[in-house]
Amino acid sequence: MQQYQGYLIDLDGTMYRGRIKIPAAKRFIERLQQAEIPFLFVTNNSTQTPEMVAANLTENFDIHVLPENVYTTALATADYLADLDSKKRTVYAIGELGLKQALLDKGFRFEEKTPDYAVVGLDYDVTYHKFELATLAIKRGAKFIGTNADTNLPNERGLVPGAGSVIALVECSTQQKATYIGKPEKIIMAKALKKIGLNKEQVLMVGDNYQTDIKAGINFGIDTLLVYTGVSTRQQIAQQKVKPTYEINSLDEWKVK
Repeated sequence: MQQYQGYLIDLDGTMYRGRIKIPAAKRFIERLQQAEIPFLFVTNNSTQTPEMVAANLTENFDIHVLPENVYTTALATADYLADLDSKKRTVYAIGELGLKQALLDKGFRFEEKTPDYAVVGLDYDVTYHKFELATLAIKRGAKFIGTNADTNLPNERGLVPGAGSVIALVECSTQQKATYIGKPEKIIMAKALKKIGLNKEQVLMVGDNYQTDIKAGINFGIDTLLVYTGVSTRQQIAQQKVKPTYEINSLDEWKVK
């Protein structure tokens, strides 16, 4: 088993299940902290700021981390756009505080009619008017960005619409495909790797969902650790041609050094 110098880690299904604690997850993070091994939570959730994510982990799951340990698809989207063209700094965004704050922090200005970019993410108060503005902006030439392709999100009520479902409406109305940022795309992985300051060979992607977490690692060319505490099952993985590098039932099984 290789010794990794850094970890990229999923949240829901890996660190917790909805509102349910996963005790092994807390112990895993504490082992990383004790060994002074850097880690980033890489999440497709664009609605929350890193401060909000860290506070949720600390207050509700007794996992004590800093905002600096969190890398959201909102941050990855803002980083990606900031690196595209230094002269293009206007954006129309459908999304929550996490996305809008990330864009503001990178110096973007919000513009409804002729923005350089139209970014669509999960918005709990989305309206027809917001879809209309995004559609018209893209038709006028704005580059179309989608935070992530997750069609559904699990909550206590069941599988509710995710960002991918919202983005699909704009894809339909514009007849254009969005450029996606979040897992399993390479973009968020490249940005996360840059933030953690390590090489591909030095990091491990940890997650519970083969279709997002593990495929993100596979697509980007880094090793993966699938933990069976969330979405994917051993029966499902047995049918995949490309397997995770490692498979475990609990994070208690994983030695960080």
